[in-house]
Amino acid sequence: MSWLRPLGRTGLQVSALGLGTVKLGRNQDVKYPRAFELPDDRSAAALLDRARGLGINLLDTAPAYGSSEERLGGLLAGQREHWIICSKVGEELEQGRPRFDFSPEHTRSSVIRSLRRLRTDSLDIVLVHSNGEDLRIIEHMGTLQMLKQLKREGLLRAFGVSTKTVAGGLAAAQVCDVVMLTYNPGQREERAVLDACLQLRCGALVKKALGSGHLLPAGAGDPGRPGAENPLQASMDLVFGHPGTSAAIVGTIDQRHLQADVEAARRATG
Repeated sequence: MSWLRPLGRTGLQVSALGLGTVKLGRNQDVKYPRAFELPDDRSAAALLDRARGLGINLLDTAPAYGSSEERLGGLLAGQREHWIICSKVGEELEQGRPRFDFSPEHTRSSVIRSLRRLRTDSLDIVLVHSNGEDLRIIEHMGTLQMLKQLKREGLLRAFGVSTKTVAGGLAAAQVCDVVMLTYNPGQREERAVLDACLQLRCGALVKKALGSGHLLPAGAGDPGRPGAENPLQASMDLVFGHPGTSAAIVGTIDQRHLQADVEAARRATG
């Protein structure tokens, strides 16, 4: 497949790699292998410019990513048309700790708040930020029904679930526009979800393609290393070797790492 790819049947065209922006707004209680400082606005703007220059058009954010949404709202002023923005509902960050609320009322208020923070009239993609109880959310909470209503109102273009279980991913693929799932060389259990997304023409966004950085020892992004010896290339080859993958999300604030990620993804996508 090409670098720009259809996101299932949504009508959206997304770049093979999307930029995750948790590191723009949160550096406490995160799962990355190394501590980091939040970039200042100048560095964040340069990162976004570099991402766009590398052909990335997909940005992933969430209320649980601290100040990420608000910062993106300012940083993307005047260039909204160049980006596909994915945000989330369900998980809140309060005093540095997560709190979950999947009620329809909170879902609506969360989307409206995200629109205000991101300074936009509509969101391209909204996903439910699951706490691991995927099936309960999908079948009993009314969250997806509210997202469907918000889509009818024009406040979002596509909706889905960022899942944590195979069963949840399979169920989400049946009723959603998009599923976000985990798939990498160390976590292959959700391949069945990619299979289902392909069959159902559901968009599939892969998170943790690089294991939140844990799959990449020093030098892993060296383009001179052959694929079998390069964990970065091996991860991209696996993720994009499945025809159900729409895009993979990578979270970095290092422009060199971002370029290495893009080069590996372009090799994997041909």
